[in-house]
Amino acid sequence: MKFTLSWLKDHLETEATLDQIVETLTMIGLEVESVDDKAALKPFVIARVLTAEQHPDADRLKVLTVDAGSGAPVQVVCGAPNARAGLIGAFAAPGTYIPGIDTTLSVGKIRGVESRGMMCSERELQLSDEHTGIIDLPEDAPVGEPFAHWARLDDPVIEIGLTPNRPDCTGVYGIARDLAAAGLGTLKSGAVTPVEGSGACPVKVQIEAPDLCHGFALRRVVGVRNGPSPKWMQQRLMAIGLRPINALVDITNYITFDRGRPLHVFDAAKVAGNLTVRRAREGETVLALDEREYALTPEVCVIADEKGVESIAGIMGGEHSGCDENTTDVLIESALWEPANIARTGRDLGIVTDARYRFERGVDPEFMVGGTELATRLVLEICGGEASEPRVEGYQGHTPKTVSFPPAEVRRLTGLNVPAAESIDILARLGFGAQGSGETIAVTVPSWRPDVDGKADLVEEVMRIHGVNEIAPQPMQADGAVGVRILTTPQLRMRAAKRALAVRGMMEAVTWSFIPEAHARLFADNRRLMALANPIAADMSTMRPSLLPGLIAAAQRNADRGFADIALFEVAGSYEGDRPEDQRRVAAGLRRGTAHLGGQGRHWSGNTPPVDVFEAKADALAVLEACGAPVDKLQVEAGGPHWYHPGRSGTIKLGPKNILGTFGEFHPNTLDEMDVSGPLCGFEVFIDAIPEPKARATRTRPRLDLSPFQAVRRDFAFVVDKAVEAAALTRAAAAADKKLISDVNVFDVFEGEALGPDKKSVAIEVTIQPIERTLTEEDFEALAGRVVENVGKQTGGVLRG
Repeated sequence: MKFTLSWLKDHLETEATLDQIVETLTMIGLEVESVDDKAALKPFVIARVLTAEQHPDADRLKVLTVDAGSGAPVQVVCGAPNARAGLIGAFAAPGTYIPGIDTTLSVGKIRGVESRGMMCSERELQLSDEHTGIIDLPEDAPVGEPFAHWARLDDPVIEIGLTPNRPDCTGVYGIARDLAAAGLGTLKSGAVTPVEGSGACPVKVQIEAPDLCHGFALRRVVGVRNGPSPKWMQQRLMAIGLRPINALVDITNYITFDRGRPLHVFDAAKVAGNLTVRRAREGETVLALDEREYALTPEVCVIADEKGVESIAGIMGGEHSGCDENTTDVLIESALWEPANIARTGRDLGIVTDARYRFERGVDPEFMVGGTELATRLVLEICGGEASEPRVEGYQGHTPKTVSFPPAEVRRLTGLNVPAAESIDILARLGFGAQGSGETIAVTVPSWRPDVDGKADLVEEVMRIHGVNEIAPQPMQADGAVGVRILTTPQLRMRAAKRALAVRGMMEAVTWSFIPEAHARLFADNRRLMALANPIAADMSTMRPSLLPGLIAAAQRNADRGFADIALFEVAGSYEGDRPEDQRRVAAGLRRGTAHLGGQGRHWSGNTPPVDVFEAKADALAVLEACGAPVDKLQVEAGGPHWYHPGRSGTIKLGPKNILGTFGEFHPNTLDEMDVSGPLCGFEVFIDAIPEPKARATRTRPRLDLSPFQAVRRDFAFVVDKAVEAAALTRAAAAADKKLISDVNVFDVFEGEALGPDKKSVAIEVTIQPIERTLTEEDFEALAGRVVENVGKQTGGVLRG
C-alpha cells in the first residue's frame, strides 16, 4: 500500500515529521517497507532560456544560454523542438543524476560545442512518458527556485506492508485513523455529503446471486466531459505507481486508494437495458479491460446486461463498456461482493487487481453508498454533468458484532499494565464502541474491521496503540528441575533419519506434495488416490501416496543436466486418504548410477559397479537403526511392492504384520512409465510404524561390560532348500545360546548339482564370546551341537558333509 505525505495529511491534521510518521506506522503494526523522499528531484531548478541560436554543425540542435538563478548564464546544447528564447523550464546542472535516462550529467561537447547542463523533458524526470519537448512552465514560475518544490513533486511516498487482516488500511483514510488513535494528530471528518440527484436512475439492477453479492448501489450521471484528470490527481496516482488514463477511470482509482472502496464506471451508452448480477453461464467469455479474453464458469460472479457479460464482478470491468474520450453518460457502480468468491475467481482466472486485493479481504459495507456519493461528487466537479438519484439493491444493512472484553486480559496476554479507562479510550479512538463497566465490557466492532472477532483481537488493538515498545523485557524463569524433553518421538526420529542419511552421503531434497495422477497410480498399490479439487497445475493434480515418484523425477532432472550419479533422500509425509491417520511420516531415498556410499564415478583401479538392491537395503537399515528400531529383531523378506523389481527387492518387518519399510531396484516398467532411465534403487521407511521404545527407569546409559576372555569363531556349512532365507538360518543359529553367541555372519553361498535339486549351501561364521570362564573343548562341542540342532529344527538344514 503506497501513499504520499500530502495525501495522508488530507485526512490527518498533524505537525509530525516524516520520520515520526514512519516510526509510528511501524510501531502500530503498519510496517513501513520503503520511503521515497524525492531526493532525486532536488537538484533540478527552474531556469529561463535567454537566447536560442542554431547549432553551427547540426540542423536539429540549438545552442541555448540559460539563466538558472545564479547570476551567470550557462551554455546548453538542446535538441528539443520547442526550445526557444524566453521559455521557462527545469534545468539540470553538471553532476546531476537524471532518473529518466539513468545518467549523471557532466560537462561535454556536442558536435564541437560545449554544453554545461540540460533542459529536461517530463520523461527524463519520470513525470510522464512525454518526450517531444522540454518542460514548458508558466511565465510566473520563479527562476532559481527548486523545480520539485514549486511543482509539488517533492511529496514523499511511503509504502507499508499490510497483513491480510487489515482491510481497513487499504485506504489512506484508514491509515490516518490509526495514526490519530496513536496520538500523532487529529483525524479529519470522513463523512461524505450526499449529492442531490434529479430523477430516479433509469437502469434497474436485479441480483440473481445474493450469496455472491450482498448489496449493489448504482447512479447515473449524464452530460460528462471525459478529459484528463486534474494535475494533482495525476501526480498522486503516478506517485503510487498508477498510470493516469482519463478523468473517470482516475476518479475510481483515486477513491480505491483514498478510502479502500473499489468502484466501477460503465459507459451508459454501451450498456443494453438493465443490469443483472448473476453467476456466469458455462461457455461465456468476456473481453476485459486488460485486453485479454477470459473463459467464465458458474463459479464466477458477473455483472451482465441484456446482451451479455459486462464485467467480472469485483475484479475487472469489460472492454466493451469501458469509458473513453467519447463517453458522455456514465453509470457509477459500488457493490459488496463475497470475499471468498472474489479470491477464488481471481485465483482461477489469474487476475490480480487493486479491486480484488480489497474485496477479497473485506471492504466497509457501510461505505458502499458513501463510495457512490463520493465518486459522484468528484465526477460532477471534474467532468460536469447531472446525476440521478442513487439506486440501492440487496443491501440489508450492517449488524455490528459485539465482543465481551475483560480489560484485565491486556495484562494477562501482553504483560502491559494498561488501565481499563485507557483501554476503552484507545478502542474508542479506533472507532469501537464500549458499553458498561466492571470486569467485562461489551465492545461494538465497527463495520470496517471484519477481522475482529474475540477479546484477544481487542487486546491486540490496545497493545499496538499503547505501544509494543512499552512491553518490558523479562528474563526467562529458571526452574530448579532438570528440563524435560520438548520434541515428540516422531520429531526426534525424523531428525535422526535425516542425519543418518546425510552421513551416508545422500543429499536432502524437498519435492512437491502433489504429483501427476499417472505417477501416483504407479505407486498407489490399489489404494484410493487423493485428487485435488483445485490444483495449481495440471501435472500436480494428486496428493503423493509415496515419496519415491518425486525423488525419481528429481534424480532424472539432475541426470538430464549432467549429474547422473546422485543420491537423494527426503523425510516428509505421504498421503493415503483424507483422514489425519492416513498421513504417514516416511523416510525415503534413492541412488542412481554409481552413487555408492564409498564414492562414485570412474576410477583408474577399475570400473565402479552400478548401485543395487543391497545399497538400498543398507540405507533402509541405517534409518531404522537411527530411529531406534530393534534392528537385531527385524525380518527381511524377499519381494516388495510392484514398483520394485520382483527378484531384487525386499520388505523389512517386525513380526508377521508390522511392515517397517521396503527397498529394492525399481522395476523397468515403472521407470518406463515415468520416462526415467536407470540404474536406480531406493527405499522407504515408515517412521510411524516403528514401535515406541519401552520406558526405562533412568536415562543413564547402562554399564559397559567387556569380557576378559578371548572370542572364538567356528564355521558351519548347512545344506538347505533354495527357498530358505539366509536370515532365517542366522537367526536360528544365534538362538542356540543367546548369552554365548555374540554374532552370526554369512560368508559363503554355493549351489551345484552335487547338493541335489533345489538345494543350496550356506556357510556361516559363529562368534562365541565367553563371559564367566574359559570354555573347554567339551563346551564348544556341546554349543556346536545345539547350533546344528536349532538350525535343523527351524530351517530343515543339515550339516554339509
